[in-house]
Amino acid sequence: QVQVVESGGGLVQPGGSLRLSCAASRSIFSINAMGWYRQAPGKERELVAAITSGGSTNYADSVKDRFTISRDNAKNTVYLQMNSLKPEDTAAYFCKAVVVRWGAQYDYWGQGTQVTVSS
Repeated sequence: QVQVVESGGGLVQPGGSLRLSCAASRSIFSINAMGWYRQAPGKERELVAAITSGGSTNYADSVKDRFTISRDNAKNTVYLQMNSLKPEDTAAYFCKAVVVRWGAQYDYWGQGTQVTVSS
């Protein structure tokens, strides 16, 4: 079982920056991957960025070169640095932890944090 808690959302003007944090309840070394997803009103939840326990990352095309996912192993926390924010980045952002054990995948979601990009 893993609990994840997001923080860092808020209101920001276009072109601004925010850093989201996702704190896990146990060592992220024991978590196979962690990712950030977002869901805008009326749209499906989509992957924004993910990082594996080995440090490999991947990003949605829409956020490449603007967002950076990183991890602090000592704090069991994954971050999403968001720069050059656009109104279309407005969404609820969710953190997910993925644990694979004995061939089964377990997904653990946080409650989400709202990001609003508006002037």
